[in-house]
This record gives sequence, structure tokens and C-alpha cells, in this order.
Amino acid sequence: MSKKGIYWFTTDLRLDDNPALKMAAEAMDQLLFVYSVDIPVRLSHLQVGPTISQNRQVFLSESLHCLNEQLQDLGQHLVVIENTQPEMARLIDDHGITHIYRNSDQHGLDSADWLKIQTHYPQINFSEVSNNRLFRLEQFPFELGELPDSFSKFRRKAEKLQIDSPLSPPNHLPPPITDPLPWPQLGQASEAQTLFKGGEIAGVRHMETYFQSDLPSTYKQTRNGLDGMDYSTKFSPWLAQGCLSARRIIHRLNQYEDEVVSNDSTYWIYFELLWREYFQWYAEKHGEQMIAFSGIKDRSPNTSFYPERFQKWCQGTTPYPIVNACMRQLKATGYMSNRGRQLVASCFVHELSLDWRYGAAYMEQQLVDFDLGSNWGNWQYLAGVGADPRGHRQFDLNKQTQIYDPKQQFINHWQGHTDNFPLDSTDPSDWPIDLKPAEILA
Repeated sequence: MSKKGIYWFTTDLRLDDNPALKMAAEAMDQLLFVYSVDIPVRLSHLQVGPTISQNRQVFLSESLHCLNEQLQDLGQHLVVIENTQPEMARLIDDHGITHIYRNSDQHGLDSADWLKIQTHYPQINFSEVSNNRLFRLEQFPFELGELPDSFSKFRRKAEKLQIDSPLSPPNHLPPPITDPLPWPQLGQASEAQTLFKGGEIAGVRHMETYFQSDLPSTYKQTRNGLDGMDYSTKFSPWLAQGCLSARRIIHRLNQYEDEVVSNDSTYWIYFELLWREYFQWYAEKHGEQMIAFSGIKDRSPNTSFYPERFQKWCQGTTPYPIVNACMRQLKATGYMSNRGRQLVASCFVHELSLDWRYGAAYMEQQLVDFDLGSNWGNWQYLAGVGADPRGHRQFDLNKQTQIYDPKQQFINHWQGHTDNFPLDSTDPSDWPIDLKPAEILA
């Protein structure tokens, strides 16, 4: 009997270092490569606009087109679908699919369609292989349920482990099952200040350019910058879509350390990838708790939801110039520095007293480098309901501005200074704040 398989691309939009794809290619007589553009919404009442921003749509579209071109070079093509369950069912039924493969590094919050299709087609062989992480679960000296409750504890156990060497891309693929099919309408290039081009080819080019420079040797000193391309690695957009493999980056980092220099800065690149790794496993362990108000703690923050404050935060019109600049940068480019993300989240929770989940949901929509574990895990961290052992962390926004933007070049560039209107236009009794009651009644 002919083995007909589907390879279901998710956050692994590459051919290089793709163990799940390698397994499918070696086992199947024919293969159908599929990607679904359905974007999960975490909580419907947190939805604050289009599912994802134009910047994120464009990066995804570029990544898919690049992947399709790479597949075509090997005699294959990509099928892009919407409405995952009915369209996947049609492909299975029409072509007698016997096997389905995918990357196993999908969090439970993103696996509803996979589980439903498994239930509906018990006769099909379903296989998952890890593609996007540095380590395999069996390498850890603990079970998933015993994942350390802080990054520091995790790092002490994980940084001693051996990282598997990345796999080379395939030079041959099984023949396709269908002719190319029309794609649904995807994001088109816009007038936004796009910083990144999607796709494996662009990601590898960026990685090579970075490691051919002196930037890795000074990363620890520059990593807290706010604007520009050189202060940090900028690998995250390609990592988020799986256009770059974390193992491939580590392999290239090791090469840099062998050939150029090994110092605190090069270690810190590895350190940051360990943070990403920790949040990957953290999200897998905690599942639905990732989007719970109380997070992974048995307590809830003393915050609420104020629509006016939330809108001012999103639009960058709060009383805090550094926050405004960061939010305007995000809206224009789909990107924000790590330092900026900490400052806007701290402001959201502390100065604005807002429910942290709305901030996390907005960032999920906007960021071209959105990663479920890192985004929601870091928001929990700042809200005091996550993995921070020190609890409810707050940044002094004035002090942070003096340290990281002393001449206010970043604030001025992104027009962070706004008319200093009050944060709220009404008081708790719903009286307009800028008018006295007597004036209203007159």
C-alpha cells in the first residue's frame, strides 16, 4: 500500500534542521505540504482588533512564499489553507492520506485542530518530532511537571546539557500528491517601516551577516538599546516562525567563538536563547494557565480594565514619553526592544493598573516575533503571576529614561511627547475631570 503523507507546517517554516520533515520525507511515497493560516485567538473577550497586525501578516506571507520557492526547487509545493478542520478533512478524504507529520513544539493552546483531526481519523498514523527547541525532554534531569519554577534554577540544570547538531536541509523530497492549489489572500507589503523580510533565506542571510561582524563580541554591552538594528541579534522574528533553527544559531555561535572570540557577550547570546528555551517548556507545562488572570500563581493582581487607559497605551498617548515612543515604534514596525517591552508592560500593570492579559493579547497581535511562551511568560513575570521569584517587579520610568535615552533621541524620533492631558477624562463618579460639577450643571 502506497504511503501518502501530509507534512503540516506550523512554526517551522524552513527546510534546514527540520527533523520532523526529514522523518516524513524518508518514510513517505508521496507528500503533501500544508500550512493553515488560521490564527488562534487566546480569549475572545481580549480581542482588540484584527487577529494579527499588517506587519505580522506581511512577514508571515513572505516566509510562506520563500518556503514554497524552496519546495519548488525540490519538485514540491506548499498548499495554504484556511478553516483548518474542514479543509484538512477534505485533503485527507480526497487523497487517501495515511500519515500526518508535524513539529511537536506546539503548545497545547495551539493544538485544538490537531487533536480534533486525530480523533476524527483514528486510522491515520500521526507523528510529531521536536523542531524548534535546543533540548529534548528526555535530556533533562526532571519530568515536565517538575520544570524548575524559576529561570535561574532551569539554567543551572540546562546549560550543562549537550545540544544536538543541526541537520542539513534535504536534497530530495517525495513527489507531490496534488497539483499546486490557489492560496487564500495573505498580507501584502504596506507602507509600514518594515524592519525584517520573512523567510528562511532572509533569516540565514541575517544570521551570517551578524556573525561576520564584530557585533556578537559586544552584545552584552549593547543589548539594552531601544532603536536600530545593531544593538541586539534580531534573530527573534525568524525564530518565531521557525525560519531559523535555534540549534543552527547555537552552531553558528560556537563557530564564532572558535574562530573569533569567546567572551561574556557571546555567552549572553546563549543565555538569551536559554531564556527562550525556558519559556517554551514553561508554556507546555502550564497550558491554559498561560492566559489565566492569576497566571501560575494562586493569587490575582490588583488590577482591572479601563478602556480609555488601554487605548492611550496602545496609541502611545499616555503621560509617559518613553512608553509612548515604544508603543508608536511597535505600531509602525511590528517590533520593540526587550528593554522597551519590559517598560511598557511595567507601566501597563503598575501606572495604569490594567489587566495584564489585555497587554499580552495586544502584543500578540502586533509583534512580528510573537512567541507564545516568551510573550505570555514575560507578561506574567511583570504582572507578578509568573516565574519571577521576586514577585511584582516595577520599573521607575523616569530613571529608565535617564539610563537608556538620556538625550531623548528615541523619544523624539518616535514622538513620545504628547499633549499632557489627564490619564482619565472622568473620575470614579463619571464626572469629567477637566470640568467642575457646577460648570456641567450650568
